[in-house]
Amino acid sequence: MSTLKIGSPVMLLRNVIKATIISGRVGDSNSEDESLNDNASVYSFVSDNAPSSVNDTDELSSNERYEEKFMQALENATEKSAQTRTLALQSICEILMHRFMPDFVDDRKVTLIDCIEKSIRRGKGAEQSNAARLAPLVVLQLGGDVEISKELNQCLLTTVQDKAVSFDARAKCCTALGLLNFLGGEDIGDLITLMQFFEGIFSGSYLRGDDKTPVSVNAEAGALHAEALSAWGLLLTLIPSGDFVSLITNGQPMLPSVKKLMGLLQSPHLDVRIAAGETLALILESGRAHDKDFLEEYLSDLIDAVKQLATDSHKYRAKRDRKAQRATFRDVLHYLEEDTSPEINIRFGTECLLLDSWAIHHQYSALCTIMGPGMTCQLQENDFIRDIFQLGAKLVDDGHGKTKQSKLERHLLNAAAFKARTITRGKNRDKRCSYNY
Repeated sequence: MSTLKIGSPVMLLRNVIKATIISGRVGDSNSEDESLNDNASVYSFVSDNAPSSVNDTDELSSNERYEEKFMQALENATEKSAQTRTLALQSICEILMHRFMPDFVDDRKVTLIDCIEKSIRRGKGAEQSNAARLAPLVVLQLGGDVEISKELNQCLLTTVQDKAVSFDARAKCCTALGLLNFLGGEDIGDLITLMQFFEGIFSGSYLRGDDKTPVSVNAEAGALHAEALSAWGLLLTLIPSGDFVSLITNGQPMLPSVKKLMGLLQSPHLDVRIAAGETLALILESGRAHDKDFLEEYLSDLIDAVKQLATDSHKYRAKRDRKAQRATFRDVLHYLEEDTSPEINIRFGTECLLLDSWAIHHQYSALCTIMGPGMTCQLQENDFIRDIFQLGAKLVDDGHGKTKQSKLERHLLNAAAFKARTITRGKNRDKRCSYNY
């Protein structure tokens, strides 16, 4: 019987592992930069034995690429073409969503604020929307800069009040106003004034005197009212429970009545109904923290209204809308009947954020509105956001990334060993081999 010269098993195993790892490098195309339309990969497969300088070099080159894109976009944001400015603002937003770069942003904050103000005041439609979206992103990068929030407030307020501006741009400005004052708000009096301003917007969806919904509110206006109501709820999370109860129950209430807010549950627009349901849960949560019998006289009617929405099966509503509505109002109903808030675990890296109250859930949702998929990165890196959710100091890299790499290498090692065994045993399974029994 002839002998196959395939080399020793040890050498074969090494060669297969090497080939498998190299192919793994080539096939890995999942990079964070792809969301920014860049073909270059930020992350590459590096073994545990690779020198640390390789990782440092990769991170440095990644930062340089982001900074170059940022600078180019910032330059384009001052161009004459409205489309160029809009795309530039959108690009800056995408970068700040996915990267935490406070020092770099701080060196250019004057230029950034100037671009935001000019685009909101003089731009149209999408340009105004992207500029409004950028405003809280800049403040979050700079740790809740109060001066920037105050500087942009008046510009945003003026735009929201301008009925010549598109509904979408006004809605984005409402979101930005709520976030800027949530991040940098210090005076309760100023917060109450802004909440009254927001009520002036979403009151357009209040029931009329005959308890019928206003027919003049179309889908775009409904989206604006929903954003204003959500911003109102976000500021509510900053007001101490005792002060809030006084503002609601005194002889001349400074905040909207629960009865008016309950009327919003009958809105024909899903966004308004969901925002109203979550806001009512926020109101009761805040009030009950100070007075267990808070608004008890409205509880029975509120439970009936919420129960109808939690079991709504009307075919004239879209299937997706019915599903979203039932999911939200089941949680609200559970809270109203059993005083139990929904609990959601948000996992990022080795950490976990527990959303165990309506207030923290509302705050997290508001930040996700502007952060989008970059929220995970910001929870890990942004000290200001970590302070908001009381996550403590940022974790030092303890080799968690290496743990992931070692798992991958173990998988590749097992695959290579299997392949090596198969090749080695193949010579003994060849039909041409002869066996002596």
